[in-house]
Amino acid sequence: MIIHCSQKLAAKLPAVSSTPLEETSPLGGWHAHLFTLDRRQCVMFCHDATRYVLFLPGLRKADFAELGSQWFRPLYLATLAMFGCPAAQIKKVELALGPMRFDMAIDRSVQGSLRVAKLDLEAWLYDVPNVMALDPLAMSCRLSDRPATIRGKWIWPEKAMLEAVARI
Repeated sequence: MIIHCSQKLAAKLPAVSSTPLEETSPLGGWHAHLFTLDRRQCVMFCHDATRYVLFLPGLRKADFAELGSQWFRPLYLATLAMFGCPAAQIKKVELALGPMRFDMAIDRSVQGSLRVAKLDLEAWLYDVPNVMALDPLAMSCRLSDRPATIRGKWIWPEKAMLEAVARI
């Protein structure tokens, strides 16, 4: 699986390819962006085909070395479980993900979806004293359970991701 990184995130990761990598996962690739909220480093992931969003707040320098295996993968599988995906299907997804690879090939459409998701997140922070008070699982589910657009077409990321997972 490939995660296409923003320049800010690529600077924090140990091995990022400057040339585009070929996608081998049946689920497709993701985009990721590093930003700061309440003086904390946060990463937001957005699936290229479904605009499914994952949010990780408060990452530290050591966390970036294991971003794919220790942070992204468990959060992604937990959100699938929260949306009612069967356990057997989640195991198939886990196997289909494969090794995490990072490059800097970006798609402006997905970056726009990340920007909109970040604006929604910032609006929801109004009632929260600190970004660290947010539950990553709950916020990821909330960000994925809202309408999004893909080149002018409206979709529900949660439903689109569950359909993609069912095809595996």
